[in-house]
Amino acid sequence: MLKIALCDDETVYLETTEKLLREWSRTASIPMELDCFDHGDALLAKHRISRYDIIFLDIVMPLLSGMDTAKELRLLDKSVKIIFLTSSPEFALSSYSVRALDYLIKPLSYDKMQQVLEECMALLYKEPDSLTLKTPGGYRRIYLHDIEYLEAQNKRVLFYLSNSECLEVLQPLHTFERELPDSKGFFKCHRSYLVNLKNVQHFSSVELSTKSGRQIPIARGYGKPFQDTYFTLMFQDQ
Repeated sequence: MLKIALCDDETVYLETTEKLLREWSRTASIPMELDCFDHGDALLAKHRISRYDIIFLDIVMPLLSGMDTAKELRLLDKSVKIIFLTSSPEFALSSYSVRALDYLIKPLSYDKMQQVLEECMALLYKEPDSLTLKTPGGYRRIYLHDIEYLEAQNKRVLFYLSNSECLEVLQPLHTFERELPDSKGFFKCHRSYLVNLKNVQHFSSVELSTKSGRQIPIARGYGKPFQDTYFTLMFQDQ
């Protein structure tokens, strides 16, 4: 099920865009869950609970503008596809600062919206990087973006996933260091821990917290290399 949010404070445009999206869903035979909002705060609150795949967002709104809403969204979610709605092309340049996929001039045309949605679908269903693990219960394929960190315990490794699941693998940690290098967003912050930087919520020089709230130590002398690698990765994602 494709999850889409639409946020526009002007009722006429909100209703028109909603009709176009539902028409596209029927024509393309793609099941869609669509939520409509008339201000950014409500959208942000819902996205924190239930992540959207695609967000159509009006740029000019009272109180919390569309651009400010997009900045908050990017703090929560690096991958959600943001498509700005605007009555003027003057905002096109600023849309790049929050990595918006596109911007559509209102009133929307069905053809242009269809084109943007097809591009979104191609990006959403591109097969992400994965890893196949041999666990006590059999072979298991996991996506790299679902890994929060790996923890070495004697001759086994525990994979902690973002859904709170933990998988046990009877291999030493060093066998995964080659498969999960810095170039794929992983960093060995301690002799017993290999962390997915994209799932780090915040950190100090001695400790980090993952998005699920798990606490992981950063070994002495690793604070500066960790920080440098983290910000290099985040800059690449901009």
